[in-house]
Amino acid sequence: MNGLADGYELVGDQGAIDADAAHAYLSGSYWSTGIPLATVRRALANSLCVAVRYRGQQVAMARVVTDRATFAYLADVYVLEDHRGQGLSKAMMAYLHAHPELQGLRRWMLMTRDAHDLYRQFGWTPLANPVSAMELHDPGVYA
Repeated sequence: MNGLADGYELVGDQGAIDADAAHAYLSGSYWSTGIPLATVRRALANSLCVAVRYRGQQVAMARVVTDRATFAYLADVYVLEDHRGQGLSKAMMAYLHAHPELQGLRRWMLMTRDAHDLYRQFGWTPLANPVSAMELHDPGVYA
């Protein structure tokens, strides 16, 4: 039905996202090591999220921080290692790109260290003018 292998279910209901499962992954990820559970809960509550469950357990997730009018920032995309290679990240990306609240946006952005090939499949490109981008970055904020 959802294009995923048997046993996998795409979950777009914000209230059905498992914050504890997300925290278990994100707190050990390279981009948010040590993030507190309360911070994950607040981030999920203030984002548009999608997840994938396998036999009732959340095994993948992505969230978009957006004003739902002009801009979206894709963040916290993950698939648990045992479930990689099943097309889960592609299913989540397709879901988000087609989401009615994310149409007509002027710009989407993301940061990734290792998933460029995935995003290229959906039309993402490196910054055309990186000199115009700036950041205020505190990588130790959760330490």
